[in-house]
Amino acid sequence: MADSGGRRIGVAVDFSECSKKALNWAIDNVVRDGDYLILITVAPNMNYEEGEMQLWETVGSPLIPLSEVSEASVMKKYGVKPDAETLDIANTAARQKSITVVMKIYWGDPREKICEAAEHIPLSSIVIGNRGLGGLKRMIMGSVSNHVVNNVACPVTVVKAHH
Repeated sequence: MADSGGRRIGVAVDFSECSKKALNWAIDNVVRDGDYLILITVAPNMNYEEGEMQLWETVGSPLIPLSEVSEASVMKKYGVKPDAETLDIANTAARQKSITVVMKIYWGDPREKICEAAEHIPLSSIVIGNRGLGGLKRMIMGSVSNHVVNNVACPVTVVKAHH
């Protein structure tokens, strides 16, 4: 796509050190003025009491503005607890660059949902951290980043967490 602005850069965030590193990397290296930075969070399946949650279960939440992501009461409704550092990284980026930061929450298997996000939003590119699971665990679960790399059409950058 050759248009100058409005790329949609997705970053998979699970509020781990590894995902904060990926978020910082995306802001420093990928995001530029006019872009949308979309924080993609996959929450564990919850028990839905509210009807609206069932609507979102398949398609994910609406795009949530950063101002609301920073409000604990709003995030509680979605069953997500962003940590202060992730919010700080996102708020600082939104202040320093001319970008729009939003969050989209999915429920279920991160491998499937991140791929869905890439297709449905649709994303210009994805940045994802690799958690560095041990060999056995990765064999059983399959690495989320590997799955995403192999199954989405847009470019994917995997940011390695060096311990």
